[in-house]
Amino acid sequence: MKGNILTPAGWVFGEVHAGADGRIARIDGVPVAPAGNDAPYVLPGFVDLLNHGGGGKDFMDGEAAVPVILRAHVRFGTTSLLGTTMTAPHDVLLPAVQALGRACAGRPAGSARLLGVHLEGPYINPGKLGAQPDTSVIATPAELGQYLDAAPLKVVTLAPELPGHPDIIRQLAARGVRVQLGHTLGTYEDAVAALDAGASGFTHLFNAMTPLQHRAPGVVGAALAHAEFAELIPDLLHVHPGAIRAALRAIPRLYAVTDATAATGMPDGAYHLGCQTVYKANGSVRLADGTLAGSVLTMDQALRNLVSIGLDLADASRRVSLYPAQYLGIAERGMLAEGCWADVVVLDRALAVRSVYVEGECCVANA
Repeated sequence: MKGNILTPAGWVFGEVHAGADGRIARIDGVPVAPAGNDAPYVLPGFVDLLNHGGGGKDFMDGEAAVPVILRAHVRFGTTSLLGTTMTAPHDVLLPAVQALGRACAGRPAGSARLLGVHLEGPYINPGKLGAQPDTSVIATPAELGQYLDAAPLKVVTLAPELPGHPDIIRQLAARGVRVQLGHTLGTYEDAVAALDAGASGFTHLFNAMTPLQHRAPGVVGAALAHAEFAELIPDLLHVHPGAIRAALRAIPRLYAVTDATAATGMPDGAYHLGCQTVYKANGSVRLADGTLAGSVLTMDQALRNLVSIGLDLADASRRVSLYPAQYLGIAERGMLAEGCWADVVVLDRALAVRSVYVEGECCVANA
């Protein structure tokens, strides 16, 4: 792992050394300006907190699908991720969460690490489903308790305006779960009250939430005015580059997610997103009625897209690695420093993936 290494202190030219325990033993290097050479870039592995699938498989498919998805995404530099569920009836969703819980116990060889679960629904507003199935419900402590017992539940997306959800937010936050506002018709005031109750993020900012208007700021306005963290899909389809720039000015640790689906890394055609059929064509995934339904974005392309709209590489890297790790409270991923997991992505000068290491294991080695 040699080249221009992005460390917390800045760029150095040298080598990352991984120990037998899969962690970074040391980094040898001297300060460098990467523009002054043609060596590859050595970046922290990418961390994706909203990912429904890839390689033809969906996280709702059960435990056997998980290694396929993890290997599909590691090819694009993702070294850790959250398995994201779809809105579904409890008797469908609980087995899916249980399967993800079992899969979190280990990491298949040659794959990314499954960090836990992002429950995207079913606690969303039926008037703002986006591409979610029409099976949303009001959250209850008893039902949530079953999901919490079934898997490491890291993130829950919900609509804060629904009855009882402010109390649910407090309960989840007290358990260390990150609560995100999304698929919501809530007002600015609803969102601010949710943040005061312990919510800490926004699910795919701008999409499936009330927009910013000057007399009705909506959930988008609350995010821009108050958020420290928020996730955004930078495929340049879900959000216009101008809106991304506005969010970057307002939200200090805005970070990228893919919202990837089973169609990611696959040819054009029909796939599934939860219980629904979706269609990949022209670089997007849509329902039959044309509604965007997740994406085929990969994290390396997210990085390149952020650079293409004007971010320098170090800033773009933080938004695909450091900030999502910080959001989850994970100190040993998302950066290259002694003692951190040796999750490393090596990119060529065109920002294409050359090699990927997960916990010290070389999972990808491109010529």
